[in-house]
Amino acid sequence: MNGDWLIRGRDGRLCVYLTSDDGVLCRAEQAPGGSWQAPRKVGGDQKVHPVLAVGRGVDGYAHLVSWRPLGKGEAGVVHSTHFRPLLSPMDWTPLGHPDTKGDRTGPPAVAVDHQGRAHVFVRCGDGGLRMIAQKEKGGWGPWRVLEDLPETEGAQTQGPPAAMVGESGCVEVYTVVGGGILRRRQDAPAKRVAAAEFLRTPVRPGTLRALATSSEETTLFYADDSGDLRAWRPGSEPVTVAPVAGPGPVAAARCELDGRDVTLLAQRSTEGRVAFTSYRAGGEAADGWTESGPALPDDTEVALAKDDEGRVVAAALSPSTGRLLVARLHAGESAPASAAWQEV
Repeated sequence: MNGDWLIRGRDGRLCVYLTSDDGVLCRAEQAPGGSWQAPRKVGGDQKVHPVLAVGRGVDGYAHLVSWRPLGKGEAGVVHSTHFRPLLSPMDWTPLGHPDTKGDRTGPPAVAVDHQGRAHVFVRCGDGGLRMIAQKEKGGWGPWRVLEDLPETEGAQTQGPPAAMVGESGCVEVYTVVGGGILRRRQDAPAKRVAAAEFLRTPVRPGTLRALATSSEETTLFYADDSGDLRAWRPGSEPVTVAPVAGPGPVAAARCELDGRDVTLLAQRSTEGRVAFTSYRAGGEAADGWTESGPALPDDTEVALAKDDEGRVVAAALSPSTGRLLVARLHAGESAPASAAWQEV
């Protein structure tokens, strides 16, 4: 899965999205902070591959993107919108193929701008990046090729893109290419997404996670070849946050703990538990990881969100088993590591 698969809907209920063998499932709270529904399939009988990108708009709507099988060696990108957690998501809408036709070319990413329009990014067959976006008055525009910077021309996109929308409303997308990270962004809302900056750095594909950390700044987290978690604010040099706790991308959230404005990070550790660390916003120097909860399956992913009361919620999900655990930070607790995990 790619993106923030734990989402608070506009009605305050939390909802999670996960993949299954032939589709995408969702689970939602019956009421904010209450019990959870059983898993429901997105798109009814329509089958999709076990791959999913999720993005949330400022309106609280979730946008889901996957690949649908169309026959032997053929697939197409599909999109669905989920307006409220207790409602059924919309049926899958076909978006075509970034190369016109063919099999899957890579995991998608999706970001939703402040006008509620989804921007979908997918690696194409030649290794470049293509995108398709919703139109202002409905429907979808054409697939278009995103340009490279001169020093990255012809480089292959590696791993899934990381797409997000900053507090300014501008869409940004990050990819691993040719020995570094390529950042593409909008100069202003509703403008074209174009190549903007290349950071030459050792980076492990599949570890990118972007977070809006202020009204003007974005922080990209990634793991380097030495096993360190790095934070990059475009326009400056990356800094080391801490050694990685485990494989894969971190979950990241801006929140308040003990009266401090902090960036909270979570990751499944190599020992199988959920590890947390945090640092004062803007500092990018964490104290180390604290592990919490039981040991979890190898495919477990971790997400962070805020509930309807503004409390931090951490979720750990294993798509292969469907096992979902949630930890909610209550008043007086200084970190999610001290919160009790509940299996739902």
